[in-house]
Amino acid sequence: MKRTQLYLDEEMARTLSALGRQRGKTVSELVRESVQEKYMTRKELDKISLARQLGGIWAKRRDLRDIDRIIRRLRRGTRLKRLGLG
Repeated sequence: MKRTQLYLDEEMARTLSALGRQRGKTVSELVRESVQEKYMTRKELDKISLARQLGGIWAKRRDLRDIDRIIRRLRRGTRLKRLGLG
């Protein structure tokens, strides 16, 4: 689990604290439940569709057409130094 800090206005903090006492839960548990319900449902996030959209995000970039050659040239400049030969 990852720790995250949130800023809540006074009314939210009071409401969540009171609700937590009523339900026997921490404010953190209530927030996690809310996030799960609101953002983690399958209908809200289609990971496959998102991956497809992101996969072609740079497809039309003209400056990246010859990226293999560019990367080789960049690596060649430091290869001997990295191997302790230059």
